[in-house]
Amino acid sequence: MTMAPVQPSGTTEKGDYPWWLVALLAIAGILAAVIVANDIFAQVFTVVVKGIGVTVFVTLTGFALATVLGLGVALMALSEHVVLRQVARFYTEVIRGVPILVLLFYIAFVGAPALVVTVNFLASPVIAAGWVEPIVVRDISLMWRAIIALMIGYSAFIAEVFRAGILSVDKGQIEAAKALGLSRYQRFRLVVFPQAIRVILPPLGNDFVAMVKDSSLVSVLGVADITQMGKVYASGSFRFFETYSIVAYVYLILTVGLSLALRALERRLRRADTR
Repeated sequence: MTMAPVQPSGTTEKGDYPWWLVALLAIAGILAAVIVANDIFAQVFTVVVKGIGVTVFVTLTGFALATVLGLGVALMALSEHVVLRQVARFYTEVIRGVPILVLLFYIAFVGAPALVVTVNFLASPVIAAGWVEPIVVRDISLMWRAIIALMIGYSAFIAEVFRAGILSVDKGQIEAAKALGLSRYQRFRLVVFPQAIRVILPPLGNDFVAMVKDSSLVSVLGVADITQMGKVYASGSFRFFETYSIVAYVYLILTVGLSLALRALERRLRRADTR
């Protein structure tokens, strides 16, 4: 049996030209022309894009916080202390088992009031002295409740990504770093993390793209993101086809653009490895 020739690393196989991207760009161009030419689509687009700033802010802030929290949980899961490992596993399994929408409602309508009660209780001496005013639930905006919910929900998945990436580093290199007298922090910063990031980046990028889409869930709290702006416009004008076509179009621009940027970064890291 004749073996097919092996393609050199980094080359593109025959027929692997990104026709999907060409087709997607063609559709995007047609829709852009429709938006320019059609007054109804143009009006819907003008309304929907007002929510892009909120969507981007919620996504970036939520993902940054989730990454920090996820890294902390991952380090706990890899700790030498059994209590920290068990706490990290408990947190990960519980949070991953709760749907994001349920978590969103829980944080918004249960967690936030509970936090207010706790803070007021702890600050009761200074409140009684008249130094500060007690906080109320409405002091915590719905947008920040949504960000906290996304942070908690995604941190469990990101923790597993970090844990897998750290475990992918060869133990011999860690032992060599110990033999050189590097501290635990130095081993992580200089040896483990630079190698683990190449494994971590692709699934972490997938989680980032997924959060862009899941940020649309904040509309159930009335946060004025892309989805909420479209929902309000459609309910008043009954232009559901035009509205949700534009909403999908805007989300596709965001997610496909992010995906292409992440793939470019991955290729750059692979080229750096081959040097």
